[in-house]
Amino acid sequence: MTGTEVRNDAENTGPSGYAAARLRLLTEEARSGPPRRAALSQLTDEWLTGLFAAATEGIRGGVSLVAVGGYGRGELSPRSDLDLLLLHDGGDAGAVAAVADRLWYPVWDLGLALDHSVRTPAEARKTAGEDLKVQLGLLDARHLAGDLGLTSGLRTAILADWRNQAPKRLPELQELCAERAERQGELQYLLEPDLKEARGGLRDATALRAVAASWLADAPREGLADARRRLLDVRDALHLTTGRATDRLALQEQDQVAAELDLLDADTLLRQVYESARVISYASDVTWREVGRVLRSRAVRPRLRAMLGGGKPVAERSPLAEGVVEQDGEVVLARAARPERDPVLPLRAAAAAAQAGLPLSLHAVRRMAATARPLPTPWPAEAREQLVTLLGSGRPTVEVWEALEAEGLITRLLPDWERVRCRPQRNAVHIWTVDRHLIETAVRASEFTRRVHRPDLLLVAALLHDIGKGWPGDHSVAGEIIVKDVAARIGFDHADVAVLATLVRHHLLLIETATRRDLDDPATVRLVADAVGTQSTLELLHALTEADALATGPAAWSAWRGSLVADLVKRVSAVLAGETADEEPEPGAPTAEQERLAIEAHRTGAPVLALRAQTEPPAAGEEPAGDPEPLGVELIIAVPDQPGVLPAVAGVLAVHRLTVRTAELRALQLPADVDDGTVLLLDWRVAAEYGSLPQAARLRADLVRALDGSLDIAGRLAERDAAYPRRRGRVAPPPRVTVASAASRHATVFEVRAQDAPGLLFRIGSALEDAEVRVRSAHVSTLGSNAVDAFYVTGTDHAPLPAEEAASVARKLEETLRA
Repeated sequence: MTGTEVRNDAENTGPSGYAAARLRLLTEEARSGPPRRAALSQLTDEWLTGLFAAATEGIRGGVSLVAVGGYGRGELSPRSDLDLLLLHDGGDAGAVAAVADRLWYPVWDLGLALDHSVRTPAEARKTAGEDLKVQLGLLDARHLAGDLGLTSGLRTAILADWRNQAPKRLPELQELCAERAERQGELQYLLEPDLKEARGGLRDATALRAVAASWLADAPREGLADARRRLLDVRDALHLTTGRATDRLALQEQDQVAAELDLLDADTLLRQVYESARVISYASDVTWREVGRVLRSRAVRPRLRAMLGGGKPVAERSPLAEGVVEQDGEVVLARAARPERDPVLPLRAAAAAAQAGLPLSLHAVRRMAATARPLPTPWPAEAREQLVTLLGSGRPTVEVWEALEAEGLITRLLPDWERVRCRPQRNAVHIWTVDRHLIETAVRASEFTRRVHRPDLLLVAALLHDIGKGWPGDHSVAGEIIVKDVAARIGFDHADVAVLATLVRHHLLLIETATRRDLDDPATVRLVADAVGTQSTLELLHALTEADALATGPAAWSAWRGSLVADLVKRVSAVLAGETADEEPEPGAPTAEQERLAIEAHRTGAPVLALRAQTEPPAAGEEPAGDPEPLGVELIIAVPDQPGVLPAVAGVLAVHRLTVRTAELRALQLPADVDDGTVLLLDWRVAAEYGSLPQAARLRADLVRALDGSLDIAGRLAERDAAYPRRRGRVAPPPRVTVASAASRHATVFEVRAQDAPGLLFRIGSALEDAEVRVRSAHVSTLGSNAVDAFYVTGTDHAPLPAEEAASVARKLEETLRA
């Protein structure tokens, strides 16, 4: 319909003329979306204006008709309510009542839903002050007919009230949104979502408009209008296909709605809905965080001004990682950060945020998305470690991942992610989209990192186990192919790529075999053993199976299923037990540099050390491409054999904020022709938490002081911890210390799995010293945020510890780490 046709039809103020024009408008295929909503609003405006003119004939001023809510915004869907306010100046009550009757009854006669009220401006303001929903509706008040001054005065007063009362009303609005989300769920994951009430739906979009109207904060604008428009388009199609005023997109109606919108199928429709909801949800998170920051700032500003003599307070910035700091409860980039020169910065910032349990600031994410260089292929070792740290951070990972995804950083890092992003799963067991299920699986897997020797492989397998669902055919088979490519790009070596491929290919093997096959049949167990191959892969697959099921939904895992899988794993493990138990690794011959340092340490009776850049050699069979990848700094220390070396070295490194990535400690017997004696040789890879590395001379001086007892390492670390506020962070799984009884014939082996933290290795070394055992060798590795360490110790008689003593030492060490 043209504008002229709308006006001509509107001249007939009777129900039949409006109804006919409305019907023609709604059945026009050429017009849909915003133009149709605007045209329907205009048609309704003209009709109601005519009704109002007839109803108020003979009445002088003092009354106006106002559209509020969605109608006030000019966004009428086919079955939308008409939200109307009859505003009057408090004059002749009988006349106003008569006008109301002449307005409302024609609307009801047409069967249109009507939300109406009759109030004076004072009554409207009073009601708005008592009822937040009324106030939100009045923020979109639009004059239709009658006394324009009356309407304008109310609009001005309502906006002024809203802005003046924002510090009180916005927290109330946030609570209202949270309660609604709790009741209705998240729109971006529901198979039958409520387009209006669910989190990320149209109600939340309206709440963001209200926040912007308060002038206190504003939502990120990019993509928000388009997301809201798409949801309104879907609701229009839903109204037209069902003929009802419904906002719930039921399964049986999705194909029709998709056809109405010229979309390929119902999955395409849902994915479009999910993408829109994700934009609105993310905008809501950012906006409410900003509201909280502004309100907190307003609350403390008067006190700070008094303390600072009226000066402007400077926001405190606490370092988290290289180029990353905390400010005002968010993770932001340091002033010296240069994303354009630091391709690992997005992952480092994300990992730091998740570990601290803090959100990434919108500005930081957008800056990194706009300027960060792409990672080389394969990724640097630091990027791989930061990804594992992010995935192992538990529940905070979800919010940080969503922030990266909102700005396109995830698909830039992992292009294969695009095929599973917002992909619905039409299965009653699954409660998430494919991409969110993968993140949830990583969150669940982070709880099991103490159960496995390679937590990094567990976490990456959790992230990628369903990556094949974006492709046709068996998703496990497709996923195996994809993960080989992805894992190689991330920088895993050939052996690790093979393990990840096995985990993805067989991630359903244990649960399907345990629940569908006869476990008493040796052939069944042998089939699983052949597919898995090794004890370590079986260990990983068991943890992945449980994490996957728990992340699927409450119906996918139970104590019964868990017991069946555990029984199968036990039987398969027995078959694989024929493998030779791991013996203590035989150390290779010392390098010329190591031997030189050892001789000098023995000759001087003091520690000596060397720092040099460490690089990663190419994988077997590969030609080196350009300069080798820097892994960090190799620190080689030689110390005359004496007690307390491990905690002393570890403590000095912690004091200097050096992170230990890998560490080897061994006793080196000097050749008889040089000098008879034993030197402890430590070969570690370290990296600065942030800033530059300290000079070797300073490290050596502090190590000498630590060994002679003049440097109070424990006190220094305690002072530093007390100087920084405790962050909520993630609750990591508790540390686990076990005795690997069959691992060595010459020593007792303690395996320690714990959350990596400054001073962790110092605490372990101190506890072993207190237990009066000698560390024969140590093999320390940090995989993301997880420390996986093995310590080969003996008693004072240089023999393995008796079983009871070993168990006691393990128990005390675990208690120390839990404290």
